[in-house]
Amino acid sequence: MNAAVEVTELHYRYHDGTEALRGVSFRVAPGECVALLGPNGSGKSTLLLHLNGILPDEPAADGAIRILGESITRENLEAIRRRVGLLFQDPDDQLFCPTVQEDVAFGPEQLGLNESEIGERVRVALAKAGLPDFGHRATHHLSHGEKRRVCLAGVLACEPAVLVLDEPTSDLDPRGRRELKAVLREIPATKLIATHDLELAVEMCSRAIVLDRGRIVADGPTVELLDDEALMLAHGLERPHILRHVHPH
Repeated sequence: MNAAVEVTELHYRYHDGTEALRGVSFRVAPGECVALLGPNGSGKSTLLLHLNGILPDEPAADGAIRILGESITRENLEAIRRRVGLLFQDPDDQLFCPTVQEDVAFGPEQLGLNESEIGERVRVALAKAGLPDFGHRATHHLSHGEKRRVCLAGVLACEPAVLVLDEPTSDLDPRGRRELKAVLREIPATKLIATHDLELAVEMCSRAIVLDRGRIVADGPTVELLDDEALMLAHGLERPHILRHVHPH
């Protein structure tokens, strides 16, 4: 069975010569929920942008990334982007329509669906994102947490097989975080979540990958990795409080 995401020896350097990814390799099985952890500047966002072909500017088709068994090439870029939904860290980078309804409908419109199918997808996606009555609302009047959930609805409306989330709970208050986690739990897609929210990682992801300076330094069961205080401190992270209650040292 094909992995949902397979990354093999992925290297990437920015135009200024900064080496962002240095030989990253991992596989994510269909339906798995994996946390991508690491300090700022470790390469997490750069890695996520490769998974639906936003980076590099020209897909190299070298087989370094396969989504559901397919390499990303210029020819299949559109198909890959339909299968991999990416939620950016800043919702304002993702929202560009005046109303919630239009924003969530944008993806399905690109898929060439008819009007009733688009309407149904928007309705279902907003309900899944916990915003059932928000269609008529102006996007610029929403709170940060609501904007993030509208972005998530926009991604879900395309029914991706793989969901890639960049810091989905950053800047959310405790209620916003709880609501977003509840939404994410209900989504059956394969999930890769880059996050500094280690409690989210413990609660939602059975597996974690730790990235530092563009390399994978650990890959294993989330609780085991996050409970390793020496590993955490060596890579700019810390043992989350949620584990201090479970496994007091």
